[in-house]
Amino acid sequence: MKNICKALLFSLFFIHPFITYAKPVIYVNQIAFDSNAPKTAVVQLDAKAAGKVAFNLIDAAGKIAFTGVLGAPQVITEWRPGKVFYKADFSSFAKAGKYTLRVKVAGALYSSYKFEIGDNALAKQTLSAIIHYYNKQRANTPQEVSADMNLPLFGSDKTVNLRGGWCDASGDVSKYFSHLAYANYMSPQQIPLVTWSMVSTSEKIPTLLTKWNLKDSLDKEALYGADYMMRALSDDDYFYMIVFSYFDKNPAARRVVGLLANSITTNQYQCAFREGGGMAIAALARISQWKKDGNFTSQQYLDGAKRAFAHLLLYNTQYDDDGKENIIDDYCALMAATELWIATNDTLYRDEARKRATNLNKRMSPAGYFLANDAGRPYWHASDAGLPIVALSRYLDAEKDETHRAEALKTIKQALDYNLAVTAKVSNPFGYARQSFMFKGKVKDGFFIPHENETGWWWQGENARLGSLATAAIVGGRLAYPAQANWGIKSTLGAYASQQLSWIMGGNPYNRCFIYGFGKNNVPYMASNFGHGSQRGGISNGVTGKDGNPDGSGIDFKTEANGDEWRWTEQWIPHAAWFLQAVAATAQPVGVK
Repeated sequence: MKNICKALLFSLFFIHPFITYAKPVIYVNQIAFDSNAPKTAVVQLDAKAAGKVAFNLIDAAGKIAFTGVLGAPQVITEWRPGKVFYKADFSSFAKAGKYTLRVKVAGALYSSYKFEIGDNALAKQTLSAIIHYYNKQRANTPQEVSADMNLPLFGSDKTVNLRGGWCDASGDVSKYFSHLAYANYMSPQQIPLVTWSMVSTSEKIPTLLTKWNLKDSLDKEALYGADYMMRALSDDDYFYMIVFSYFDKNPAARRVVGLLANSITTNQYQCAFREGGGMAIAALARISQWKKDGNFTSQQYLDGAKRAFAHLLLYNTQYDDDGKENIIDDYCALMAATELWIATNDTLYRDEARKRATNLNKRMSPAGYFLANDAGRPYWHASDAGLPIVALSRYLDAEKDETHRAEALKTIKQALDYNLAVTAKVSNPFGYARQSFMFKGKVKDGFFIPHENETGWWWQGENARLGSLATAAIVGGRLAYPAQANWGIKSTLGAYASQQLSWIMGGNPYNRCFIYGFGKNNVPYMASNFGHGSQRGGISNGVTGKDGNPDGSGIDFKTEANGDEWRWTEQWIPHAAWFLQAVAATAQPVGVK
């Protein structure tokens, strides 16, 4: 018996360290860093290191290219109790090449996945795939085209031709200007946002797109989106909101609908400003200035935008589900008015843009976050959180009056300052953008949106939100806090933007690269009707708060969840649209509009 006990003790003595001590984990962007941008990774240990820990960048030849020291230890008890995190900052290193990050812990070497550093490396690596993704998301199979040319309106025998557009997600072949309209404060911008993002990107970095042979394909995709929006513009001058598939394999099931919770459909299919109408007007007005024709002419694009804008000036609150405008109406109408002002130089649109910008200025709370309504609800959004700043920034491309400019710039500064402050309030080595929201009558700060919200059911990964906030930090930061390095913005904003994008590309606690076909760890393939499904360049929903936590606290990512895995794994067109905008902003030459 003694011999058995001695043997057991001997084995425990030598095996115990391997049981209780997991290998260090390095979390890093698995695609690329721009040479002139902030660059960080996160190293996870099981216990606090005894002293300073060095890290190295190892080049393709296996040589040390850069040496640094890990930052101060941090913990995120809400996410990984018992783990200690260290930030590795190599922002000062700019030499182009392919690298891994390596640390030495307890005498052993540990390496990250490979990544690239180079001038405009992020845009160069990803833009082609994103364009490819949207091309493959086109609702252009024979079954879809045949059905969509004669779509019944819900509750009516009337049919309309709404062929074209993009399928919404890798698991949903419906087509949306916006969904969740019934929830009032959570309407995301979908097909119109995608189109506007493409137009904006084409205008921001035309030289690079031409150099990489991408300009024509991006422009064609944008015109394809504009053509769909023109078909969706009714004879009565409102946009049809949704072509709904009912998740049915039979294309004859498709209808033009309004949508409530649990896929309940209605005949409330008219778009308000906040339900896709504003961004559709903005996209059509902006693309009309290209003087390029798709299936419609550039003049028809502009005339359609004018018609729709005039209509919503009269009827917008009738289409808003609660009969009242809120912040989403304001920033979407601001986009619409601004693009029409730029396209026409008409004082009507100037005055409407100024009115909406003033509304947004007034929605800034003393705390620094926007208010969604007149009753103290903070504005938070799982997809478009950066859009108020982006809309104000676009408005400043047109606004020359110094008083109006100063007011908008003040609001942009306050919003950016708050985004930095709320994100830095807690230990946060990944730099994940935190937010303020109303939960059970009280304002609460958190990493992820609350799962109990006005929709009654909807929450998912927030990669679109991260892309929108990165975009806002760059385009708003160039106006409010210009600098020479860090994409032309002050270093704290640059780091904030970089960490949001890095999270999407693999620098997250699950080591998942959410851009399909890139990095080492993608989410599983998701199939869909009519041959659609996950595509290279598509971006999955991503990480959420813990499933079962109504306030969105904790952290979760699942690839299997009894049919609910879509919350984490499904590709969705707003994610790639916002990533596209952010990457275009990083590549846009400083000082060029």
